[in-house]
Amino acid sequence: MSEESVNIEVNGIPLQARKGAMLIEITDAAGIPIPRFCYHKKLSIAANCRMCLVEVERAPKPLPACATPVMEGMKVFTESPKARAAQKGTMEFLLINHPLDCPICDQGGECELQDLAMGYGSDASRFAERKRVIKDKDIGPLISTDMTRCIHCTRCVRFGDEIAGLRELGATGRGEFMEIGTYVAHSVASELSGNVIDLCPVGALNAKPSRNRGRSWEYVQHAAVAPHDSVGSNIFVHTLRGKVMRVVPRENDAVNETWISDRDRFSYEGIYSDDRLSRPRVDGAETDWETALEAAAKGLQAVITQQGPEAVGFLLGPTATVEELYLAQKLARGLGVANIDHRLRQADFSDQDAAPVFPWLGQALEDLEKVGAALLIGSNVRMEQPLAGLRLRKAALAGGRVMFVNPRDFEFRFPVAAKVIADPAGMVTALAGVAQAVAELQGETLPAGLTGLIAGSPSDVERAMAKTLIDHTPATVLLGNLAVSHPTFAQLRALAGFVARCSGARLGYLPEAANSAGGWLVGALPHRLPGGRAAPTLGLNARAMLESPRKAYVLLGVEPELDCWDGAAAHAALHGAEFVVSLSPYASAGDSPSHSRIVLPVATFAETAGTYVNAEGRWQSFQGASPPFGEARPAWKVLRVLGNLCGVAGFEYVSAEDVLAEVWGDCESVQPDNISNGDLPNWQSFQPEGLLRVADVPIYATDPLVRRARSLQQSPLMRPAEVRLHPEVAQALGVVGREQVQVRQNGRAVELPLVLDESIPRGCAWIPAGLPASAALGPAVGPVVIQ
Repeated sequence: MSEESVNIEVNGIPLQARKGAMLIEITDAAGIPIPRFCYHKKLSIAANCRMCLVEVERAPKPLPACATPVMEGMKVFTESPKARAAQKGTMEFLLINHPLDCPICDQGGECELQDLAMGYGSDASRFAERKRVIKDKDIGPLISTDMTRCIHCTRCVRFGDEIAGLRELGATGRGEFMEIGTYVAHSVASELSGNVIDLCPVGALNAKPSRNRGRSWEYVQHAAVAPHDSVGSNIFVHTLRGKVMRVVPRENDAVNETWISDRDRFSYEGIYSDDRLSRPRVDGAETDWETALEAAAKGLQAVITQQGPEAVGFLLGPTATVEELYLAQKLARGLGVANIDHRLRQADFSDQDAAPVFPWLGQALEDLEKVGAALLIGSNVRMEQPLAGLRLRKAALAGGRVMFVNPRDFEFRFPVAAKVIADPAGMVTALAGVAQAVAELQGETLPAGLTGLIAGSPSDVERAMAKTLIDHTPATVLLGNLAVSHPTFAQLRALAGFVARCSGARLGYLPEAANSAGGWLVGALPHRLPGGRAAPTLGLNARAMLESPRKAYVLLGVEPELDCWDGAAAHAALHGAEFVVSLSPYASAGDSPSHSRIVLPVATFAETAGTYVNAEGRWQSFQGASPPFGEARPAWKVLRVLGNLCGVAGFEYVSAEDVLAEVWGDCESVQPDNISNGDLPNWQSFQPEGLLRVADVPIYATDPLVRRARSLQQSPLMRPAEVRLHPEVAQALGVVGREQVQVRQNGRAVELPLVLDESIPRGCAWIPAGLPASAALGPAVGPVVIQ
């Protein structure tokens, strides 16, 4: 027997247990049932429900299994008369004030209290007094409350405090007067708040969008993958009579543990948006599929015949599946078109030939919670990849040093060891300072191409960051969404690569969307074929396709004004094009009838089979959970038919699995490696003049589906388009006290609300992208005038 294990006996069954483990952990692993309400394996031990009382030999009274550590020779009885009496007594007390409203409770059929009451409850109540009643609370658009049902397990309170890092719910009062609620009638605003719905063992907290819309036993459960960020959270989609009713987490400790973000949970509402397209449209009029597909094929061929394949551009959404992206690039290349890209929000493509085969996390998602040090560059990881943010929060709470170089002082809800908050030019300078400090500490020489980015000696903070990366292993350097949208992303990538290599840290990327990594692998790029092979013909990248407009565009799951780095350029390019084909679930994908000549309605993530590749390179396939809306079709089928009509060879697929098998044949030998290859140019520092607009994309504006989720759009996290200025900058501009200001960028002007915010660096105006009100302005990073 190991010194780290002990021998115990449960119900006469000998077991070996880890020393210090709680009894309930051992019985769960052995498959021995013990009732519980407050215990959850991912939360701290509260031991306040007392439902898990068991008899322990030589103990004077029953003990809670969740809070009783195992000891050598312990003998436990979970079903003895003493244990059963304690459990039944606890259940009787829990039911004293619980309402008898199971027939109208959303939790009915999957309620832990209901299940345990069948085994441990009585057929009659001895309680004759009046039951307590708790007034329901409005805690926001996502969670409904029926607090009379609450049994005070405090799972929701502990989740906010320990997992989300924001204690939004708490307990007031004592005994039967205890109530769970928010602080001074605030709404719940965490990006992970919906997880308390799954944690609640009764019907006190339910999903407001799906409230009273179906019974749990009527739902059909389908395994799926979340379609938004690059974590690839595993989910179950619940359908009723072919319609998606709700989304819940599917446990996978290697990916999302037992949690999902609110974006993944509630975005399904967008499937049934008011502007969902049920039939194809040609020139604004509904038509049949055959007519629309023939018009699309003939229109593309006409442009190519008359003006050449270089006159066509394919803009592909990074939330499309592997199969859809692969067929889109195959169709384009079959027509001779090389202008293909899914990197819609990237600004700088100057080093794309030397870029890795795909942007990889550099490690497993689980490894993030074990890092000794992490330097994140241009990342609001809590909003961009919430489940990756949870992993880093675990690391920080365990003593890991998490550091940031960011264009805004974001709130991360965990200890930050060091940070540099600077404008885009200052971000490059700061990272160059870290690189210089690492080189000095390690006795190495900075590459010649990076020396032009050095602006004097490293600061104390930059030296501290360098030393932390070297001294605290394992370490990682991660590039986030705001780094990718940086005007000199190539410089940040080169500096991050040097810092990682020289310090011994792992270089990684936090890709933006569900299939950002998959888009690289399948060749949805102007310079690479599937599997990372060099393309024989170099095409234009997404930004170049819009700044040098094409005569025709094919859009796959894209709303260009909201999904591209320069929304104004996208708007001008699409409206000036002669022919636009949009494969989209939504009628308004083109913003106006003249935008897309042909709109082909395609299925959403819940209505099609497909595959996503997450940040760690994990391929995750899923099947459709519900039939496509109206006459919509899976996008891979639409692309297959377009390929056939255009006379492109190799489009004889029968299923999505056939497409995936072909893709896998090209990609199975790919080895992830973030090392960039190629010589570095002699860069000079990026020095913009005047006030600089900097933008991120709000968490609930990242893609077409989530932008149409009504409940998420009402969330406190979904701020309207606004201008955020540092108070000193606002004072210098003379706009202090004004509610609205006029913003001018690239000759365009819009009026937006003004918010004074000390988290914004001086010299910057924070104006979010991905919102209709700010789409007309222009690039996500660029000079602006405010008056």
